[in-house]
Amino acid sequence: MRLSSGYEDRKARMEMISLMDVMFLILVFFVYSVFSMSVHRGLKVDLPSAQGAFEKGDPTLITLTADNALFLNKQPMPLDELVLATVKIWRDHGTPVLISADKGATLGTGIELLGKLKNGGVERVAFQVSGKAVH
Repeated sequence: MRLSSGYEDRKARMEMISLMDVMFLILVFFVYSVFSMSVHRGLKVDLPSAQGAFEKGDPTLITLTADNALFLNKQPMPLDELVLATVKIWRDHGTPVLISADKGATLGTGIELLGKLKNGGVERVAFQVSGKAVH
């Protein structure tokens, strides 16, 4: 004698809800892991304190360090070569130029750089500031 339980004709199935929960948790774990492992390799400068406007777009970044060394997008360059490369980028792409100058840098170097960029035809150039108001 054989008893029927009603499950003989049913096929096996996998519950997807718990599987999706586990996969979501694994995804969240990997996303947080990647963000914690990323290293920001920018050049360290002590920006002057002033209020400034937010510049839209992906700018061309010129860095002027405390010892007056110049970098174009993290690549060291002498002043004249940096100006020529920046003017070429400006003419090709029209992206704004942002000068990130350390407080300890010589004012004359920053003014000379700004003047040469303006003479080269770069219209959208600004100094980066910390955004903290000076009292």
